[in-house]
Amino acid sequence: VLVRVHAAAVHIGDCFGVRGSPLPMRLATGLFRPKPGVPGFDFAGVVEAVGNGVTGFREGDEIFGVSHGTCAEYASASESQLALKPSNLTFVQAAAVPTSALAALHGLRIADSLKPGRTVLINGAAGGIGTFAVQIAKAFGANVTGVCSTPNVELLRSLGADHVVDYTHDDFAQSGMKYDLVFDNVENRTVSDCRRALTPTGTLVLNSGSGAKGLRLLVRLVWPLVLSPFVRHDLRRFLSKPNALDLALLKNLLETGAIKPVIDQTLPLQETPAALRYLEAGHARGKVVIVVQPHSVH
Repeated sequence: VLVRVHAAAVHIGDCFGVRGSPLPMRLATGLFRPKPGVPGFDFAGVVEAVGNGVTGFREGDEIFGVSHGTCAEYASASESQLALKPSNLTFVQAAAVPTSALAALHGLRIADSLKPGRTVLINGAAGGIGTFAVQIAKAFGANVTGVCSTPNVELLRSLGADHVVDYTHDDFAQSGMKYDLVFDNVENRTVSDCRRALTPTGTLVLNSGSGAKGLRLLVRLVWPLVLSPFVRHDLRRFLSKPNALDLALLKNLLETGAIKPVIDQTLPLQETPAALRYLEAGHARGKVVIVVQPHSVH
């Protein structure tokens, strides 16, 4: 599917690809320089043309989804990674959804936590994935605690969090509260700290985060998987693979108002490098969106 891009979102994976760090990223993104050349995975836009094998979309459809090199005026994408744009969202809002919302959905689902009554703690709850994780967990009936800094406390409450822990004043690992799931999106705490907040048979789901770099990051990626067979807790990592079925599920949640994207800022296409630098600093509140077509914000 050839798409005229109206808006694209960037996330920390784009920064990893540009930097070639951690080192294994270079096997996928290029050993000496980025192979794709253009950052961006998420986008929303209008279908310009479709290939002969495409049956679900036609020219003129407003869509959102995932591809490569989406910070551009045009992008091509597989039909299997697209869905019709939620009718109540602008292109800018829709572009903020796919990768982060899918990662939140898949991270919660792998731990079988999308059930009423489950207790879930989300560390890094004010970021791109965290804001969606709070809302998705609530939409499926979980009791949700979000961890964030002081400026984001009211944001998490507005998204439906049952409890909010301000990490500048309180330590979730020392509070005595126990959770069925700890979903860690920043990895600024040790595995032992996170396990201390789990019920005896609880699950720790670790997103890659940005709490370490270089060899230390590689150790953090591997160590929980090595440790998991020897402890009662279930220690998980996961890969979020975009697919049309889950995008359609998110579309429904968005159209019913169960979830909504949180957008930190929007920048024009020529400011994409500035957007990546801002993300890399680690304090984005929700998503950063690149506006390709200026009228897309309406």
